[in-house]
Amino acid sequence: MTTTYELTHLRGLEAEAVHVFREVAASFERPALLFSGGKDSAVMLRIATKAFWPAPLPFPVLHIDTGHNFDEVIDFRDRTARRLGLRLLVGSVQDDIDAGRSVEQPGAGRNRLQTQTLLRSIGEHRFDAVFGGARRDEEKARAKERVFSFRDEFGQWDPRNQRPELWHLYNGRHRKGEHIRVFPLSDWTELDIWQYVLDEGIALPSIYYAHRRTVFERDGMLLATNPHLTPGEDEQPYEATVRFRTVGDTTCTGCVPSTAGTVRDVVAEVAAARVTERGATRADDRISEAGMEDRKREGYF
Repeated sequence: MTTTYELTHLRGLEAEAVHVFREVAASFERPALLFSGGKDSAVMLRIATKAFWPAPLPFPVLHIDTGHNFDEVIDFRDRTARRLGLRLLVGSVQDDIDAGRSVEQPGAGRNRLQTQTLLRSIGEHRFDAVFGGARRDEEKARAKERVFSFRDEFGQWDPRNQRPELWHLYNGRHRKGEHIRVFPLSDWTELDIWQYVLDEGIALPSIYYAHRRTVFERDGMLLATNPHLTPGEDEQPYEATVRFRTVGDTTCTGCVPSTAGTVRDVVAEVAAARVTERGATRADDRISEAGMEDRKREGYF
């Protein structure tokens, strides 16, 4: 009599991600995990803690703070860091603006300015590997990424200069000044993320669930009024029941009408969705067909 052991779809994805975390910890001297407080980084953090349990996380978490964040997300970030005893590092976009390293354009969001702050933070802390929560199903440029994404001494990404990863074999070789972006959730989908949140009981910021908020419509997208974003003269604000599918800068992150107030409700809603969360709710991805790829070539996430 033979006994077979088979992993479910989610446990298979989890096992692959655990392998990636342990591979990086064994191969790099100074890794860090990008943690914004969003759903993908929360799942990534849960898997990382599993990968090294019962030891504490062997690397710090890093947040690139635009200064234009949702209060609920920053509160969740800080509470999570305290609860898990994480070493939280924050790279401030405002610091770069004040120092003249970045120039803020009137009326424009700060998402693009994160690149300078990210590269500065990587250089200051001498990180040689940085975990990110990007997934290939989110956007066309991210679909081109390898799990180990090589970045040159300027932090730039060249999609033609990436290494093969046959049989999940990863090449982390790099020279001084270069680094690797690592994406353990590359093969996950938005539905996978939410099903894992359900299975693991992972806490998330409240804005991911249905709530009442004052919004207005701009370019076919619902944006929430906030201190950093006000409607124009022809944009009439109103109150609606909405939730956010993704979390980012308040000036470019849209929400969707929804009554999904629990994780199970969100799983059902995402299962029926036909547009990715970035396609439906991120205004900064609409600047051009190659908007995300252009930013990634400059050093963006």
